[in-house]
Amino acid sequence: MRFEKAFSKRSLRTRGCVLGLLLICVAVPAFARKKKQVKTQLTPAMVQLINKASAHEKIVMRTLQQRTPVVESYIQNFKPDLQLYAVPTSDKYFLGRVDFGRVIQDNRYQEAASKKGVLKGSSMFVNGLTKAFNIEYVAQGFVQMLLLDANHFDLQHYNFKFVRPEFIGDIRTSLFDVEPRPGSGAGRFIGRVWIEDEGGNIVRFSGTYTTAQGHDLYYHFDSWRTNVQPGLWLPTAVYAEEHGPGIVPDAANFFRAQTWIWGYSLKQPVAATDSISVKVDAVKDQSESARDVSPLQASRMWADQAAANILDRLYQAGLMAGPSDFDKVLETVTNNLVVTNNIMLSEPIQCRVMLTTPLESMSIGNTIVLSKGLVDTLPTEEDLAAVIAFQLAHMVLGHKVDTEFAFPDNLMFQDQAAMRRLPLHHSDAENDAAAKRAIILLKNSPYKDKLGNVGLYLEMLQARAHALPALMQPEMGDPLFRSAADDQTWLSPLLVGAPKLNMDKLDQIPALPLGSRLRIDAWTDAVDMLDARPVAMFSPGDKMPFEITPIFFRLHHYETGASLPTSTGASAPAAGASPTAAAGSSAAGQ
Repeated sequence: MRFEKAFSKRSLRTRGCVLGLLLICVAVPAFARKKKQVKTQLTPAMVQLINKASAHEKIVMRTLQQRTPVVESYIQNFKPDLQLYAVPTSDKYFLGRVDFGRVIQDNRYQEAASKKGVLKGSSMFVNGLTKAFNIEYVAQGFVQMLLLDANHFDLQHYNFKFVRPEFIGDIRTSLFDVEPRPGSGAGRFIGRVWIEDEGGNIVRFSGTYTTAQGHDLYYHFDSWRTNVQPGLWLPTAVYAEEHGPGIVPDAANFFRAQTWIWGYSLKQPVAATDSISVKVDAVKDQSESARDVSPLQASRMWADQAAANILDRLYQAGLMAGPSDFDKVLETVTNNLVVTNNIMLSEPIQCRVMLTTPLESMSIGNTIVLSKGLVDTLPTEEDLAAVIAFQLAHMVLGHKVDTEFAFPDNLMFQDQAAMRRLPLHHSDAENDAAAKRAIILLKNSPYKDKLGNVGLYLEMLQARAHALPALMQPEMGDPLFRSAADDQTWLSPLLVGAPKLNMDKLDQIPALPLGSRLRIDAWTDAVDMLDARPVAMFSPGDKMPFEITPIFFRLHHYETGASLPTSTGASAPAAGASPTAAAGSSAAGQ
């Protein structure tokens, strides 16, 4: 399998206000304009397809009411840049479980969208956002971004104009321009809707919402769904972007934001007083052995028990991906370091992926964990080796997680509390020692002649550190930087001998955009490598290191054992080296 460069395309704006857009459409006066009513003659087949889509929206709403998935939002504000077209100036990040049953059933969801109020129902998440940004939300906003208009998306409330048939991946769709009928009420959708021809499911809608007077009321967004189960298409991702003056005073010139939804198969979050059963898979059963357990062996088994409990708890909370083929790619790179350094460990090393965006890594027992966001932005195999070497060094030095988690009751807390109740980061002293050992491991490894590329990635990290603090700040594990106030990374000695960062050099790829490597199955929480073709770069602005990009899926119908739907960014090439991390080949361009 190849660990190759990736691509995407850029743009973004706003400060705290931005978040509302992503997770809950923020009501802001946007660009007033009069819209001509669409008039077209629909065929009987088109009318039937629209009626099926309207019925399916109610099914989607009922399905969501029974689910409490994980919702992650990340926002970046941008300003124009003569060299790079635009550069990020600030960011915000939010993560939580949303109880759609309570959100959708809120009485205010039934009220006219012209009335403003704080959306309640997912207390720790939605209300927390309200306090964080001190803004008002339209109660319908969040649900509408996922459901379009569940109660009234029909021919009585909207005019439809057929545009053309269009394939999105393997899915043949009918594309319609849609706008509300006069007098149909405020908060109606205006934009385009893609309805798959086979089952009449809405698979994508892109546009905004309007007031009763025909003015835009919300930021613009592009909402995508995937076929997570037979006949069931559920919201998976929302991309939002807005340009123009007057949206947010003194803010950047535009923003981009992404919301990702996964964990639909997760159970209702357990209450703090509930009893849960933690399944332990990673601890080997030694009962068949005729020998007694020595004190050293008992200590190791106890530490393994704690690590296994933590991994299982993270998976139950929807934060950790299940075992996947991509783990083997990570483990191949890890073994390259282990073998060439003659490292002896009591157990083989395993690797896993956290499903979250902030750049972080951690070691839990004999398992090295990297966040999806970190994996996404690494341009070369040597970069991947460097972040793995840092956690491998912790293992070599005997740095362990707290063994208090070997007691299952210490993990009986709400899923939303997992971030603050599981301190999986090491101390500064441990990180400093691990960084020094990691440099030694890398200089003895097959990557020793390519460490200049790692230095280039670290240079780009330092260049973006102050603009993107939410991305650089870990949620649970070890940071890449020594401290929030320090722009020096733990592996900063690798900057010596690295080429100077030069964004004008198109063959110099210091870091990739977010979303360049991995995709998530919204139902199973599995991860898989993207299979996107690398694209040639034409300007420095095509590089987009660490940036949010638009979202595009190559959709397909649900099949047991099928690969995940591929998501790609709008553009941007991934030139440069593409070292092999494992047998086989898989381009990871975005």
